[in-house]
Amino acid sequence: MASVPVSGGRFVIIGGGSLVGSATAAELLDAGAAEVRLFDNFSMGAETAVAHLRDNPRLTVVRGDVMRMADLLSAMEGMDGALLLAAYMTLNMDRDPWGGLDVNIRGVQNALEAASSRGVKKVVFASSNAVYGYGPGIKGDLVETTPFFSEGAPPAAILYGATKIIGEQLCRTYTRKRGLPHVVLRYSTVYGERQHHRAANALYIIETLERLARGEPPEIFGDGSETKHFVYVGDLARANRMAFESAASDVAVNCSGPAPITTKELVELVTELAGGGPAPRFVGDEPGKVRLTSGGAFRIAHEKAQAAIGWKPEVDMREGLGRLIRWLREGNAK
Repeated sequence: MASVPVSGGRFVIIGGGSLVGSATAAELLDAGAAEVRLFDNFSMGAETAVAHLRDNPRLTVVRGDVMRMADLLSAMEGMDGALLLAAYMTLNMDRDPWGGLDVNIRGVQNALEAASSRGVKKVVFASSNAVYGYGPGIKGDLVETTPFFSEGAPPAAILYGATKIIGEQLCRTYTRKRGLPHVVLRYSTVYGERQHHRAANALYIIETLERLARGEPPEIFGDGSETKHFVYVGDLARANRMAFESAASDVAVNCSGPAPITTKELVELVTELAGGGPAPRFVGDEPGKVRLTSGGAFRIAHEKAQAAIGWKPEVDMREGLGRLIRWLREGNAK
């Protein structure tokens, strides 16, 4: 059995100083974990993201780097489960592809080697719907067997997706050759309280709110019909916990929100929840700029996640954006 009970268990979150890391730490602690260890070099994750958890005696924060095996071996010591979150996302991959390839490939291999060496019972790997690629060739339902599409796509988006494909295959390799159980969760764009400023699509929500706050019209790129795919961070934290608790192993599943949303619908909803504002302005994309990378006329199917780990999303965009806006208005931005 690959099930790792959370209650009484000990878990390390690699890349824990992050939006998903902080939410998952809270989820595991609330479910009775004996210890949650957050491992991060804080080069991208903000220490403020986990400040609200600092007083919990069952939480420890360890500064370390996935490129240093000694750090990982120490962090994995005595752990029952490891959540692998540390990664460069598309925007950072665009700025520093060399660093992104190191962290997203060698860093994952290092973490898996350390987990295997230290007897960790199960790994959950944070992958992405970027494993399906990018571009107009992607249509209909994206299911877990949908192939990778790269024609005409921005190089950074394809590099990011390719590193997630490689990370998934490294997980499969360690399961088959070393007996290390794993579950891959393919996240859609994550948003919610303690929002970071690294994901292109989530950043668009923040930029829209900031423009409205200044009394400026929000910007919609293209005609606004492109579909976006978001998942609320609390739903993802629950998926991470359920992946550990489930008997599933050697499986990859999509974790998306209840329904996709178009860019125009997103801007209109943000404007409504923010209390109104100027009508949006339609603009053309800036050549070579990476933004809104998960658009397309498709739906990211999450039915397999329910079959494999018992998970389905519960928070829709209206509720999730409302929570994010309330959090920002309480003075928590940046």
